[in-house]
Amino acid sequence: MTAQTVTGAVAAAQLGATLPHEHVIFGYPGYAGDVTLGPFDHAAALASCTETARALLARGIQTVVDATPNDCGRNPAFLREVSEATGLQILCATGFYYEGEGATTYFKFRASLGDAESEIYEMMRTEVTEGIAGTGIRAGVIKLASSRDAITPYEQLFFRAAARVQRETGVPIITHTQEGQQGPQQAELLTSLGADPARIMIGHMDGNTDPAYHRETLRHGVSIAFDRIGLQGMVGTPTDAERLSVLTTLLGEGYADRLLLSHDSIWHWLGRPPAIPEAALPAVKDWHPLHISDDILPDLRRRGITEEQVGQMTVGNPARLFG
Repeated sequence: MTAQTVTGAVAAAQLGATLPHEHVIFGYPGYAGDVTLGPFDHAAALASCTETARALLARGIQTVVDATPNDCGRNPAFLREVSEATGLQILCATGFYYEGEGATTYFKFRASLGDAESEIYEMMRTEVTEGIAGTGIRAGVIKLASSRDAITPYEQLFFRAAARVQRETGVPIITHTQEGQQGPQQAELLTSLGADPARIMIGHMDGNTDPAYHRETLRHGVSIAFDRIGLQGMVGTPTDAERLSVLTTLLGEGYADRLLLSHDSIWHWLGRPPAIPEAALPAVKDWHPLHISDDILPDLRRRGITEEQVGQMTVGNPARLFG
């Protein structure tokens, strides 16, 4: 079994400790029109991101899945530069963001003219099997996303196309859920479309603190990610203490083989960096890609979580899911 990274295929066993949902560079759609601060500073971004990559490697993290969708500044060539400069293995994604915050006009317009779903399928399949925009870099995962209260008709175009590509290629699917909602619905929709639950990771599940919500999602055979760790009290997120309470409950119930951990951190913002109000700084002070290694794993060990369980979540499950 192999995983597709931005520098080529690697054996699943070589992925090692993996963060399955991060963003090396990211920009909300519209950033490209705000050029007041000048063009993208490639050299500065590369220096910053390689520094972060080296810090992760120093902590034993060997692989990162960059979950940035196509409409939010995904840049496979930049990811390859970071990987080649540091040795950090990076998987990049193909896919579009959820309707409320994505670049929706293009495919909505195309849907008004004809069969946009087939075009989305062709886009995803090409990026998975042949490469992205002439770079030769193949997407290692498909990224899907849904709204808080529903998987909208627009979003369903991408879910259906992704399930078809996965049936044909086996490529893993990772998702974004909004404010702790639609996890079970995403899992049910994808599996009903014939996607392999063993190759699906439902994301941002730690936005919901009800263990029953997690069990209902897991019932479909998928894996789930606690992958906004460190982001506390913003965009519907709970505290880390609340997250870890749910996580330890699920570990105690025997779900270690289907849980993954990450941050959803953004290493470099495209466009203007966000201006965080002083009152909100406590919500983001731990939202960085070293938080799990430095703070969360030691906390879990103090709670009695075993090294075997930690290894399963950080090494074993990513190898199975992405390999």
